[in-house]
Amino acid sequence: MSTAETARTWLFVPGDRPERFAKAAAAGPDVVVLDLEDAVAPAHKDAARAHVTAWLARTEVTAAVRVNAAGSPWHDADIAALAALGRPTTVMLPKADSAEAIAAVLDALPTGSAVVALVETALGVARAIDLATSPGVVRLAFGSFDLAAELGVDPDHAPALAPARGSLVLASAVGGLAGPVDGVTGDVRDHERLTADVAAAAALGFAGKLCIHPGQVAPAAAALAPTADEVAWAERVLAAATEDGVALVDGRMVDAPVVARARRIVSLTRPTPGAAR
Repeated sequence: MSTAETARTWLFVPGDRPERFAKAAAAGPDVVVLDLEDAVAPAHKDAARAHVTAWLARTEVTAAVRVNAAGSPWHDADIAALAALGRPTTVMLPKADSAEAIAAVLDALPTGSAVVALVETALGVARAIDLATSPGVVRLAFGSFDLAAELGVDPDHAPALAPARGSLVLASAVGGLAGPVDGVTGDVRDHERLTADVAAAAALGFAGKLCIHPGQVAPAAAALAPTADEVAWAERVLAAATEDGVALVDGRMVDAPVVARARRIVSLTRPTPGAAR
């Protein structure tokens, strides 16, 4: 299982700022996301692509690359440059809204490459199950700001985007993927807001967070981890579980779905494996 399949914290770093790549990795995210899209001005796209591929060629850091969207003037060059590395790469595909676009990306990359589908359009949300069940897709991620702009709603108004978030959670379950990765929290200084955002998304079934500043990584990771009370409950459930039927823990029935939830909570207390890019 690759890190992308289970990663909780994903830290963006602009592709045209190579001096920040190692600093981003030092912040301790599960995945460093080298960004060739929104964080890079059109005039700097070529330089950013060169910086990113050069760093990938020499680093062992777990990384993904957010390429420019399919159909943009830079998409084909991004994919060709990653293919030229000759090794599997994890691509975050923005504006993901079709299985065909995902297949085209993977067809152009070395065997073993993977796609994180960044769902940030109404069409992408409507097709979330198609994306989650596409071969090579290892995760869905939520582009809350872009979707909010398309819908004409405030990205910080959680109820407006709750249906879209729910669609991604359900699609991930249908596709057998881990819970999706939630969108960014724009105020990089407000860690209380970040923690609240992460907790709210986790309550819906999200299992990761996109970060845009190194200082967001640690609080996001902490908010995604089970609480001590949750872990203690899960351990009691697993200790009481039997193969012969139901048991009682804290006066409540324990059956197979409860045991499955307990196992998931315990698994989340273990560090994310630092596997291949």
